[in-house]
Amino acid sequence: MLHLVASIGVSMMRLLAVLTTLVLAVPALAQSLPAKLDKQNAIVIDTSKGRIVIQLRTDLAPQHAERIKQLARDGFYNNVPFHRVMDGFMAQTGDGQNGDGSGKSKYPDLAQEFSSAPFSRGTVGMARRGDSVDSANSQFFICFDEASFLNKQYTVIGEVVQGMDVVDKLKKAPPGLRSGAVTDPDKMLKVQVAADIK
Repeated sequence: MLHLVASIGVSMMRLLAVLTTLVLAVPALAQSLPAKLDKQNAIVIDTSKGRIVIQLRTDLAPQHAERIKQLARDGFYNNVPFHRVMDGFMAQTGDGQNGDGSGKSKYPDLAQEFSSAPFSRGTVGMARRGDSVDSANSQFFICFDEASFLNKQYTVIGEVVQGMDVVDKLKKAPPGLRSGAVTDPDKMLKVQVAADIK
């Protein structure tokens, strides 16, 4: 009798483990993309906090949009942290080389593609070195709020069309920390061009 009870207990534990795995996997699988999304020019970022979908602005910054897609397809962005996250300002990521904001990709830096598009909540811009407008490479940032002081100073490459609630949940640097560096940051677990998702 004890053997039967133990056997049922083990079976129940296995069933519970399978069900738990399925329940955790369903949100990621069931999440549909926005209806009018241009999948050839959009990236899907699965993070430790959920999914973010960005529509790339090929009309404003074709070179930068192509770079983002290339790096996504290269797997360069997978497991890359949001290394700089400043509450009320922006969340920066994309350093697949060093993970701390000091690195870039193997590709050459890009010439700026500034436009009149404003930096507002959900706007995605390319990060660059402060001393050179033509130094964007792989890193980008998502604005939490309006940031008009960046207008025509940084290249707008897209906008979040799904998942700003996820962006809001990203771990932020302590208030007043000018560098915005995050300890034990959230990560982009997987980044894909939307058209490539099977």
